[in-house]
Amino acid sequence: MATTDFIAAIELSSSKISGIAGKKNSDGSLQVLAYASEDASSFIHKGAIYNIDKTAQALTTIINKLEGQLNNSIAKVYVGIGGQSLRTVKNAVSRTLEEEGIISQEVIDAICDENRDVPLIDMCMLDVAPQEYKIDNNLQVDPVGVAGQHITGQFLNIVARASLKKNLEHSFEQARVEIVDDLLVAPTALSQVVLTESEMRSGCALVDFGADTTTILVYKNNILRYLSVLPLGGSNITHDITSLQMEEDDAEKLKLQYGDALYEEEETETPAICTLEDGRTIELALLNNIIGARAEEIIANVWNQLQLSGYADKLFSGVILTGGGANLKNIEKAFQKQSKIEKVKTVKFVHNSVHGYSDVLKKDGRQNTLLGLLAAGNENCCLQEVKPVQPATPTPNKPADMFGDDEALKEQEAAARAAKAQREKEEKERKERERKEREQREKEEKKRKKKEGPSWFEKTFNKLSNEIFSDDDMK
Repeated sequence: MATTDFIAAIELSSSKISGIAGKKNSDGSLQVLAYASEDASSFIHKGAIYNIDKTAQALTTIINKLEGQLNNSIAKVYVGIGGQSLRTVKNAVSRTLEEEGIISQEVIDAICDENRDVPLIDMCMLDVAPQEYKIDNNLQVDPVGVAGQHITGQFLNIVARASLKKNLEHSFEQARVEIVDDLLVAPTALSQVVLTESEMRSGCALVDFGADTTTILVYKNNILRYLSVLPLGGSNITHDITSLQMEEDDAEKLKLQYGDALYEEEETETPAICTLEDGRTIELALLNNIIGARAEEIIANVWNQLQLSGYADKLFSGVILTGGGANLKNIEKAFQKQSKIEKVKTVKFVHNSVHGYSDVLKKDGRQNTLLGLLAAGNENCCLQEVKPVQPATPTPNKPADMFGDDEALKEQEAAARAAKAQREKEEKERKERERKEREQREKEEKKRKKKEGPSWFEKTFNKLSNEIFSDDDMK
């Protein structure tokens, strides 16, 4: 059976392109109806598209797979944008009123428009996170209706390299896939499904360990305060392991199976080892020294970004880790050790209940952003068949049924119609009787005349006619 009501979303990450289609239920849960993914490591690096043709081909493949599972066509999709060039830039816009008065919505709209018009060199603005408004000497989150003369709007603009957005849009155009409205900022969509409202209110940092990048977001008072992307991720650790003379696939398997961010070798006579598929053996200490060094570097850079945000000492809900890289053993302890932040936890799945495709959507943090994009969607993405408008055929005018809503009047109308029909029947029978009586009288009159013989006039006329036109006179 074809599915006619669904939301479709696509995530472009450095390791793969993923597509999903599903529904949002009234209880806040997600129903996944279709899922597909394609490897993207050869044409997407650190979130940036380097080969539009290959990206378009992968998008076409994913759309076809989703449509096959849905048994219906997809008209448009929600798309998340991320990548190394994504970051936030602060901006302030001030206005001074002629005299002290009430701040109106028109003033706020004008300030917001001026902020969006700020010139950016080689960058494009993806979204705006309004901060507080300073009215005279007081900070206000909602300034409309507040009295004052001088107002300054403080904004956090989410920007990215213009080529990042341009190449992404070109890829979808070439694949003939329509994007719903504006691009979604993938990290902020992720934060809505892995962070709780209390965490964002009290202050927290979300760290998404991806394949090629690590994204840091800081929230305080339910407002995004900082966003940055580091060009380091789990693939850097995998690449470092290949220095032990192995392919990346084997290095990835070793990382997942034996990797430890805080490995401590037990004091034994024989060092612990792991065996490769080709029969070679590697000491676990050597392997985890490589893993630990790179993990320490990534954590140090994340901690530096938190300090640059100015909120490192205001994160009362601590640090929340997610993404595929957060599966590394002891990553939480390594973060606590280096940052001195006590509250560090890992969220491996979204807080929404998810139904369907549990065998693919594993709780390992890898699909959290994709599920966030699905949860952010609101429009039906199904291709609706538009039937041609048929010309209206004129219908004969029918007398209006004045008694449609009154049963008593309907009964009266029926009785009147029956009485009329009875009168018409009686009139017809009367005329038929009169016709028969007239014919009967005419017949009787003819019989009477025939019985009495010709009248005196007829006799006299016949006699004169015989005398005048006799045979002798005609000779």
